[in-house]
Amino acid sequence: MTDPWHAFLPYPPVPVPHAAQGPLSGLTLAVKDIYHVAGYRTGAGCPLYLAASPVHHATAPCVQSLLDAGAEFVGKVHTDELAWSMYGMNAHFGTPVNPAAPDRIPGGSSSGSAVAVAGGLADIAIGSDTGGSVRALPAFAGHGGGDRPTA
Repeated sequence: MTDPWHAFLPYPPVPVPHAAQGPLSGLTLAVKDIYHVAGYRTGAGCPLYLAASPVHHATAPCVQSLLDAGAEFVGKVHTDELAWSMYGMNAHFGTPVNPAAPDRIPGGSSSGSAVAVAGGLADIAIGSDTGGSVRALPAFAGHGGGDRPTA
């Protein structure tokens, strides 16, 4: 898959079974890298956490429910480190590009999830709302968010 928005983590693809039929059949699913997916490690945006993570044998129930409904997993997406910040930036793994406003940061620790959907790379995505991650995202999509820092 081509990822011009840097939403996805560069994990080697592993087949993730999903139901052949269901209300989400034909839709693609991106998953924030704080949720376990069988066959993948979970990094939570932190290199030490990723290094300590085993390859998981079970999928998080919220992800499994979507797979059971027919959604097709297409990859894990970026989060800022330990889902801690409201900016969507990650010094270790990079920052997704905001498709609605490339000159602005994506916002929220669920930035990879939002960027994957906004950029047309996935039909649906799982994020989280640990501190406003998914509620704050519109503020960064050209509706009052901050400028993208430059080096």
